[in-house]
Amino acid sequence: MTELPRVYILHENPDWLPPFTAAFAAEGVPAEEVLLTRGSIDLDAEPAPGVYWSRMSASAHSRGNVHSKDYTRAYLRWLEDSGRRVVNGGDTINFEVSKVQQHRALRAAGFDVPKTVAVFGRDDLRERSREFATPFITKHNQGGKGLGVRRLDSFEEFDAYLASPLFEEPADGITLLQEYLPAERPFITRVEFVGGRYVYAVRVDISAGSFELCPADACVIDPGNDAAAVEPFALRKGFDSDPLIARYEAFLADHGIEIAGIEFIETADGRRVTYDVNTNTNYNPAVEASAPLPAARAIARFLGGLLTASVPA
Repeated sequence: MTELPRVYILHENPDWLPPFTAAFAAEGVPAEEVLLTRGSIDLDAEPAPGVYWSRMSASAHSRGNVHSKDYTRAYLRWLEDSGRRVVNGGDTINFEVSKVQQHRALRAAGFDVPKTVAVFGRDDLRERSREFATPFITKHNQGGKGLGVRRLDSFEEFDAYLASPLFEEPADGITLLQEYLPAERPFITRVEFVGGRYVYAVRVDISAGSFELCPADACVIDPGNDAAAVEPFALRKGFDSDPLIARYEAFLADHGIEIAGIEFIETADGRRVTYDVNTNTNYNPAVEASAPLPAARAIARFLGGLLTASVPA
């Protein structure tokens, strides 16, 4: 019996799946998980018919899934060489696991990006940090969940951090040093795209002292005592005609990224600085509940449309 085509969700973290499972069910789109923490593929066989959506996360190693990105790369190569329709395929993984690649691509596309130095290992961190004014930021090249994100207010504080057991070793050995960007107003904006098209923008509150937030996990430098006083995520109203949207859509199209969230900050000195491209995007429940079209439902509709188009008449 021939297996009926469906959407296959490639991932490594079941905790993030329920909102998407519910959305696929609501839209009547058949979907199945492919958990890439173990398993195998027959390289001489053809993959099952359907549409494949990769949700490989840069933070997989923080959940003990150290090799999941490599399992996903192998799986996607098998799929793409077999002619299957893949959303956020093999090239997209390189964006997900490398802020260096994100930075270089954004800069090449003409976006304002933070001054950043990528340091291999620990030996040069102290010397290269002196190229920045204080405060400055550290973060991991292979990030997600705010891994390695830390604000340093003095070189003495940074030197002590480097010498201490608190120093967080990055998964790929690459630590980023980055200029600290004071916000004009205490929020950053995360812009969500599905099928390469704008869905909505999220206003992410940073008044509690955080620098980088993601909808599923707060990427917090220092939450402070009043972190729970303000709802961190809300729809950003009045953004729907912002010229950044078209520029971001063109950027995603140029790089073959179909589902993503892009973050930028409006700084106290009048810059609009883009600093993150998240291709394993998650969504905040409160925002989803208030959005005209929830992004999870938009994904289910988009992938369902691709599935219908892939089935021979």
